[in-house]
Amino acid sequence: MSNANIREIDIYKIGDTTFLAESWIMSGLYCLSDLAAIFFAVLLAYYLRKWTPEFLLPPSALVTGAYIELWPAIFLFALAYLVSGLYPGVGITAVEELRRTFIATSLVFTILSVWIFLSRVGFIYSRAIFFIAWILALLFVPLARAAIRYFFGSKSWWGVSAVVMGAAKTGAEIVKILRNTKALGIKPVAILDDDLEKHGKSIEGVPVMGSLELAPHLVKKCNIRWAIMAMPGLDRERLLQVWEENASYFHHVIYIPDLFGFASLGVLPRDFGGILGLEVRQQLLRSGPKIAKAIMDAIVAAVALVVSALLIPFIALLIKLDSKGPVFYKQTRYGKGGKPFKAWKFRTMVENADVVLKEYLAMHPELKEEWDRDQKLRDDPRVTHVGKFLRKTSLDELPQIFNVIKGEMSVVGPRPIVQNEIEKYGKYYSLYTKVKPGITGLWQVSGRNDVSYEERVALDAYYVRNWSVWLDLYILARTVPVALFGKGAY
Repeated sequence: MSNANIREIDIYKIGDTTFLAESWIMSGLYCLSDLAAIFFAVLLAYYLRKWTPEFLLPPSALVTGAYIELWPAIFLFALAYLVSGLYPGVGITAVEELRRTFIATSLVFTILSVWIFLSRVGFIYSRAIFFIAWILALLFVPLARAAIRYFFGSKSWWGVSAVVMGAAKTGAEIVKILRNTKALGIKPVAILDDDLEKHGKSIEGVPVMGSLELAPHLVKKCNIRWAIMAMPGLDRERLLQVWEENASYFHHVIYIPDLFGFASLGVLPRDFGGILGLEVRQQLLRSGPKIAKAIMDAIVAAVALVVSALLIPFIALLIKLDSKGPVFYKQTRYGKGGKPFKAWKFRTMVENADVVLKEYLAMHPELKEEWDRDQKLRDDPRVTHVGKFLRKTSLDELPQIFNVIKGEMSVVGPRPIVQNEIEKYGKYYSLYTKVKPGITGLWQVSGRNDVSYEERVALDAYYVRNWSVWLDLYILARTVPVALFGKGAY
C-alpha cells in the first residue's frame, strides 16, 4: 500500500470522529446554560425580595406581570455574550471567560436599568431585585458554563478539531495542554511534522500523520478549520512559507512564538506600521489593579473574620481535646520583598514533631527521598487526627486571615515559603518576592500535594507573570470545591 493510500485511510478515520465537532454544538450548549443561569438568577432574586417583610417593600414593586413582560430582555444577554466572543468561546481561558461574562452581564443589567429609568416605569420595579439578580447572574453564569464543560468536556464531539504543526517539544506540550484543558475548546486530532522519524508515532494519543504538506488534505476531507503552528525554532523564511501555504485553507491559524517565560494573559497585539508587537501590561505596577486587589482582600478578610469568630473557638476545643500542645502554631515565612514574617496556623502536629519525624525517617529510609524532594510525606506520622481533617479542608490556614489584616499576606498569592525553600525556587525567587504570599493560590487549586515541587514553583511564577484581579477571582472560585473535597491534601 502506498503512502498516499495510507494517508487517505488515516484522513477518513479522523473524519469519522471530527466531522461532528462543530463549533455550533458548543455555542448551543453555552447559550442554553447562559439563558438558564440568567433566568434562575432573576427568579431567585424575585422570590428573595418577595419574602422580605411587607413594611420594607412597596406593593407595586412586586407586580409579577411587570417582570414577565421583560422576558425578551433575556436575549440581550445572549447577544452580549455573542459580541464578547463567548460563542463558541474557543481558545478562551477560564480566567478570560470570567472577565468577559462579568463585563457583558454588567453591561446588559446597566442598559436595562437605564431603559427602565428613562421610560418612567421605574416605580413598578424593585431596584433590589435588579441588584440581587445582577450579583446572582455574575455567579450563576460562570458556574453553569463550568458545569457544561464538566458534563460534556470529555465527549468525543466536544471542541473544534485542530491540526498541530510540529511534533517536537513545543508541539507535544501544546497537545498535552489542549487535551487537559477543556475550557479552551480546541481538540487536537492530528499532528504534522516534516521529520520523517516522527511519522506514525503519537503524542497523548494524537497521531503524527505525516509532513506539513498534508494540511490542505485534512481541510478538504475532514472540514478542519483550526491549525496551531508549534514550531518556534523554525527559521523566518520557512515559517513565512508554511504560514502562506496554509493561511488560505484554515479559518484560524495560531502561531506559538518562542516567548516562554513571558506573561500570556492580557497580552495585546499592536500594529507598528506592519510590524507585529505584543504589549505585556505590567499589572503589578499599575495602581488601579493594585487598589482593586486591596479592596478584594479587605472584603474577603471581613467575611472571613465573621466566619472565624464562629469556627475558631470550636476548632480550638477540638485541637485541645485531641492532643497536648498549643492551639496555634507560628512559623517564620518570607513574603513580599523577601521580608520575614510570622505566619499563623492551627496546630496540626504533635508537640515533639521534629523528634517524631527524625525517628520515622530512620525507620523508613526509603521515604527520605520523598521528604527531601517535597518537604512533605503522604502519611506523615506527626499529623494528629484533628490535624488531618484541618489540612484536608484547609481550615488550618484560617488564622492567616490575621496576617492578611496586618498586610503581611494577601488572600490570593503564592504559598508562603520557609528559609530552606528559597534555594528550591532558584531564579524564580525574585518573581516570588514581587507579590504578597496568599492563603490560597494557583498551587492550592491545581492539585496541592499531587503537584511536584517543580510544578509548584512554575505555578507561582505563572501567577506573578499573569496576575490580575480576574485571576484572583478565578482562584477564589476554585478554592471552594477544592477545600470541600480535599483533593491533593495530606
